[in-house]
Amino acid sequence: MINKTAMISIVGRANVGKSTLTNKLTGDKVAIVSPKPQTTRNRIYGVFTHGCTQMILLDTPGFHKAKTRLGDYMVRIVKESIADVDAVALIVEPYDKIGTQEVYLIGQIKKNNMPSILIINKIDTVKPDDILPIIKRYSEYYEFDAIIPVSSKKGDGLPDLLAQFDKYAKPGPQLFPDGKTTDQPEKQIIAEIIREKLLVCLDKEVPHGTAVEITKFSERGDEENIIIDVDATIYCEKPSHKGMIIGKKGEMLKKIGQFAREDIERFMGAKVFLQTWVKVKENWRENQTMMKNFGYNK
Repeated sequence: MINKTAMISIVGRANVGKSTLTNKLTGDKVAIVSPKPQTTRNRIYGVFTHGCTQMILLDTPGFHKAKTRLGDYMVRIVKESIADVDAVALIVEPYDKIGTQEVYLIGQIKKNNMPSILIINKIDTVKPDDILPIIKRYSEYYEFDAIIPVSSKKGDGLPDLLAQFDKYAKPGPQLFPDGKTTDQPEKQIIAEIIREKLLVCLDKEVPHGTAVEITKFSERGDEENIIIDVDATIYCEKPSHKGMIIGKKGEMLKKIGQFAREDIERFMGAKVFLQTWVKVKENWRENQTMMKNFGYNK
């Protein structure tokens, strides 16, 4: 029986593994993942149960120097997430150096007087002896409640991390129903899956200027043979980018759609008929109204 909750913000620079950790702990794909920076644009709640505690992780965008209004929004989300939670988990990579982003985030943790954990991720990429100098450097810089080396990808160190999370749990009612692993509606998750495939399949700046809108989401068939119809519009900022997304004879768009459909079917547990279109909306990342239309308005 759930009788405690713990709400923990996961923060860090881009590509340190925040979303990978959230997905690993929830046991579900609640946040998209790619090697490119700024993959996560919104604050995403990942929910799972550990013992008698409902854990709520706030997966946040990678902290970075903003260059667009969308970037400003993402940075604001990170700052707002380092407050009014039970604890903050700062994730870093196994480098013996404290970068400017980490310095700033630690400053925000200190400013808000938040309980905090340092998570050294990707320990599977270095030798065990390389971890000790990193622990020493961070422990001398700031007094975290705990410093825990993990591999989000392989699961190493996660039992120790969960034991630390448990220390922040407070008595209280269950906030999300059983089986719920995220606060995102299905349409939003589907849009994010499509955007993930854009990030994976396309190069350079093109995928960073894309947004996805689900314009149709309906079911047909009987209970044993459900088919979900999804229409998705992919927006990009330049006509040349539209050509790259569609590709020669439509091959790139077909590839993106196929990869996305496979993931959507796994997520929905049903057959999916996906249709995609591409439209140009120049400089939408600087347009407040369009950003809100795409869901960047928390």
